[in-house]
Amino acid sequence: MHLSLCHRARLVHPLSFAILFISLPRRVCGCCGPLRPRYKRLVDNIFPEDPKDGLVKSDMEKLTFYAVSAPEKLDRIGAYLAERLSRDVVRHRYGYVVIAMEALDQLLMACHSQSIKPFVESFLHMVAKLLESREPDLQVLGTNSFVKFANIEEDTPSYHRRYDFFVSQFSAMCHSTHEDPETRSRIRVAGIKGLQGVVRKTVNDELQAIIWEPQHMDKLIPSMLFNMQDNEDSERAGEENPASLAESCFRELLGRAAYGNMNNAVHPVLVHLDNHRLWDPNDFAVPCFRIIMYSIQAQHSHHVIQQVLSHLDTHSKNTPRVRAGIVQVLLETVAIAAKGSIGPTVLEVFNTLLKHLRMSVDFELGDGSRRNSASSHSSTRTKESEERIVQNAIIQTIGFFGGNLPDYQRAEVMMFIMGKVPVYGTPCHTLDTVKIGHQGTKRIQTMLLSSLIMVTSEFKCKTMCAGLPVAFLEPLCSISLMEDSELRQLVLEILHNIIDRHDNRAKLRGIRIIPNVAALKIKREKISKQDVVFMKKHGQQLYRHIYLGCKEEDNVQKNFELLFTALALITIELANEEVMIDLMRLSIALQEMALANEENMPMFIRCGIMALVAAYLNFLSQMIANPPFCQHVSKVIEMRNLDAPYLLPEHIFREKCVKPLSRGFILHINMVTDSFFTFSVLIYEDRLPRRKSFVDTISLQVDILSNSLPDQSQLAEEITFETLKKAIDTTGLEEQERERRRQVMEKFQKAPFEEIAAHCESKVQLGLAPILIAPPHIYVRNPGND
Repeated sequence: MHLSLCHRARLVHPLSFAILFISLPRRVCGCCGPLRPRYKRLVDNIFPEDPKDGLVKSDMEKLTFYAVSAPEKLDRIGAYLAERLSRDVVRHRYGYVVIAMEALDQLLMACHSQSIKPFVESFLHMVAKLLESREPDLQVLGTNSFVKFANIEEDTPSYHRRYDFFVSQFSAMCHSTHEDPETRSRIRVAGIKGLQGVVRKTVNDELQAIIWEPQHMDKLIPSMLFNMQDNEDSERAGEENPASLAESCFRELLGRAAYGNMNNAVHPVLVHLDNHRLWDPNDFAVPCFRIIMYSIQAQHSHHVIQQVLSHLDTHSKNTPRVRAGIVQVLLETVAIAAKGSIGPTVLEVFNTLLKHLRMSVDFELGDGSRRNSASSHSSTRTKESEERIVQNAIIQTIGFFGGNLPDYQRAEVMMFIMGKVPVYGTPCHTLDTVKIGHQGTKRIQTMLLSSLIMVTSEFKCKTMCAGLPVAFLEPLCSISLMEDSELRQLVLEILHNIIDRHDNRAKLRGIRIIPNVAALKIKREKISKQDVVFMKKHGQQLYRHIYLGCKEEDNVQKNFELLFTALALITIELANEEVMIDLMRLSIALQEMALANEENMPMFIRCGIMALVAAYLNFLSQMIANPPFCQHVSKVIEMRNLDAPYLLPEHIFREKCVKPLSRGFILHINMVTDSFFTFSVLIYEDRLPRRKSFVDTISLQVDILSNSLPDQSQLAEEITFETLKKAIDTTGLEEQERERRRQVMEKFQKAPFEEIAAHCESKVQLGLAPILIAPPHIYVRNPGND
């Protein structure tokens, strides 16, 4: 009957047929199915009567075949599916919504022709509808569909498609505050997956470079960091954990960042840490930048360092803990940065760090009126301790930064830092020390030298000329003349780092009488020609500063230990025959200085020098492997153990005092070896200013005998004005002295022992009493009289 009515109405008048079609029930309209377009009929057929039955697979296969065969119909199929989905969303028929999205996903996976572009627009419109809804299930559904779409590689690029809405919507989902924890976690995970899909869909498309612009990065990056920071679901594993998933997405984003996009990716991180006050404490900031440094390409490391440096400048007046947190983050980035990847930012880094070091000292020591106020005494002390944290962080950063550089750059950095160290009496254009005074200047000196120790650690220079250039050596030696034992210790440690190229320092730590040097298994190589030239030019400068450093009245045990190590390292690394003679000459001069005591040194310093000489000559005699020399040193040490233990390092530095002794106590020391030396030790006034004016000139003539200890004392050659004048005016006699020394060395190396002994005996009979390694007797006075 229904068919006859429709047929008659159609024949009578088309308008009557339309009215009849509208007035009939929906189930009756099924009779007009053949009148609908085929693509609509195919789409309608995939929806079952009951949405619980799911997508009709057989009809879905027909729709897919039709779409592949007629790709020009894809845009209409997409538009019709979008129409149905929108209607179902409004009517809360979520079962049909799920079926529609499943159909869209299958069509996307099956069709890859150029005609798919309009269909994609319809698809993205439907996804946007789902994301806009307040139903968590629909938001998750739309996100999952978008992720599937993001994994599809399209054949042709899209010139007009934009993802601004999706970045904003997914970012909002990442910050979900749903009251139900389970639902909140699902929404956040969906948002992170959506952002990950946007990244994957856009970063490889040159036409979608707009995703790296600040307006998008300012949403993407904080959303990931927020979930990485808020790890409420730590028990969840894998992609179900928002924090873990956000970190994975964050790493992927940074790994895809190109050279020009690095700044836009890092800046939002710094802003997020500022906004959430995550610099103090920086428990999250440090791991965050660790992730950044390990995720980016190695050649982009200097971009991150530059960003952190600039951020430190913007916070120059912030609280000490905030600045310390930023510096510690900088330390982390520098420590991870690969060698050679820091690029042109080396000097910029050090300039910035040294500037903030100076500012920290200003903040700590400046504003004297505030410091003198009793009401703010406790707050001032707290501020000082916090500034110390900043300063220590800066020192560590400088050290790690310098230590991470290749050797050729490290040498430049050493000279750069040394140029920043304020030295009294020399112009310092980079650090004005007027306002901070003596205490602040010393603080800066200590910190810069400490950073130099870190920079020079593990520095293996091939030649000493490269490790100790004149521009570095001269100011370093000038600091060794300062009236502060701590600064002198730092200078010696820097010298140790540079001179010790075979890692022997640990074997020589401390000052002691080494019974068997061979057991230390010291590593050494033959001295190179370049190092020979270096010692000829600068050896006397090193000896002079060791000599002057020994007699400082504020020396402590550590100073003598470091001096002993310095002498031993010079012997191992830089000593040939001439250097050996010079070192022996230096030992004699030190001993004579302690015995003469012209400057009224404390008894502890005098005994410390004698202990240092004993320890070093014991080491030197075994390094030379000369039996008579070794026997004599052993005998002298044995005598001191019995009668004068305070002249040995094991006693004087342990007891920290010297017992009063009678004037009649005499210590006899003689030296026996198979060589004969004649030399003069000259110690010139340093050109650099010093707190004292002095000219130390010692002229010594040493004949080394092969007989036993004498019964009578031997006197030193008298020092007159003429001998001083001759000793200082040696310019024209250098060649003659060198030739004479060569002849003497050649003679006593080749001549038989009997002839040498007869020669020495004749000089003794003529009254030419030699000065020995230690003068024949020592008058030790009561320390209280000094």
